[in-house]
Amino acid sequence: MTTEIRMPQMGESIAEGTLTRWFKQPGDSVKRDEPLFEISTDKVDAEVPAPSDGVLTKIVVEEGTTVEVNSVVGYFGDAGAAVDAAAAPEPEAAPEPEAAPEAAPAAAPAPAAAPAPANAAQSSSSSTAAATSVPRSDSKSETSKVRSSPLVRRIARENGIEDISIVSGTGVDGRVTKSDILSYIENRSAAPTTAPAPAAGGAAPAAVAHQALPVRNLPRNNVAVESLTNMRKKIAEHMIDSRRTSAHVHSVFEADMTNIVGIRARHRKAFEERHGTKLTFMPFFIKAAVDAIREFPWVNASLDGDEILVHKSVNVGIAVALEGGLIVPVIRNSDELNLVGIQRRTTDLAHRARSKQLVPDEIAGGTFTITNPGQFGGLYGLPIINQPQVAILGVGGIQKRPVVVGGDAIAIRDMVYLCLGYDHRLVDGAYADQFMAKVKSNLENFDGDLL
Repeated sequence: MTTEIRMPQMGESIAEGTLTRWFKQPGDSVKRDEPLFEISTDKVDAEVPAPSDGVLTKIVVEEGTTVEVNSVVGYFGDAGAAVDAAAAPEPEAAPEPEAAPEAAPAAAPAPAAAPAPANAAQSSSSSTAAATSVPRSDSKSETSKVRSSPLVRRIARENGIEDISIVSGTGVDGRVTKSDILSYIENRSAAPTTAPAPAAGGAAPAAVAHQALPVRNLPRNNVAVESLTNMRKKIAEHMIDSRRTSAHVHSVFEADMTNIVGIRARHRKAFEERHGTKLTFMPFFIKAAVDAIREFPWVNASLDGDEILVHKSVNVGIAVALEGGLIVPVIRNSDELNLVGIQRRTTDLAHRARSKQLVPDEIAGGTFTITNPGQFGGLYGLPIINQPQVAILGVGGIQKRPVVVGGDAIAIRDMVYLCLGYDHRLVDGAYADQFMAKVKSNLENFDGDLL
């Protein structure tokens, strides 16, 4: 018995994925739940396990290929199945057969200037419609549903683009990707009057290099050239998009962590024995920030045009460093958790992020982010806001420093720098500093029950 292996649906808004690596080759035996191949999407990298014990009989989609969800990427058989014996109906993964080039009839030839992409097949019922020089003739609503993701439509809406069909798509079957819409916006901004939006299938704006990855034709002598991973490309695009969107301002505070350092030292062993997880400093920072957000809710908001969306739940994203990248899983409803609950969720998400076991829903929906560069020895950093949020808290390293206490006395204390990056379009400096003063107070006066 042969089973189709398909590109999984890794979240509601995910339309396509890149198959980055096969862990097995045709003829290799695989155990149930053993990693079979790895995929990369706009939101997460993940390993896809084998559905059962058996043999990988055929690979249809090669490494590095991007295909739509539910596309066949290979075939899997029972133990002893013949390699490459599966009768695949198509030689390549074709997610929408009706859009194949063969479907375009020859009875209604188009002018030479019309490139007639895949969706020309939709006009086969009318020779008059086939003669038009506009290749993307879908209605706006159908284009939004079929050829773009919710993320792309949001970016288009925020930039005043009502009809996404004016953007040439480079994704599977002409789908408009995030890179396409951002490239179109950049190209439009760079040349607002020299050339209108291409309505007749002329030069595609997507061919212009995205600002996040400019091509400078640098000299290649005495260098080692490596290709950017899909994760690094997405990080680059996301960071440039955030800088372009938000008016970044940063405020740095210093907090005395001596009390918390002592509490952690006293309860560390008992906490691990009772709850089965190590006690780190991160839950203290999360709890202090969450409690402060109750008094300063605009730090936990988003901007949508001229509307402020003040989130009722506090969903804290925690930045996790990976080999060659960064990912931000989300602790949902952090405001409903005590310190133990926060620690358990933090440990679980960080572990599964590093083992590529997260699903897209676990890195979506964040309302406030905390990043901890201090764990590597940094004093503090100036973090970039994680869109569409309006604030991010950077935690520096906890270090012993001489400070003035009790008026004129000098003492050695465990100190930490905290940096809040915030969007000045919504959050003013006074509001941000009041929020940070509350976070500082929460840390310095922590008296919660750890057990």
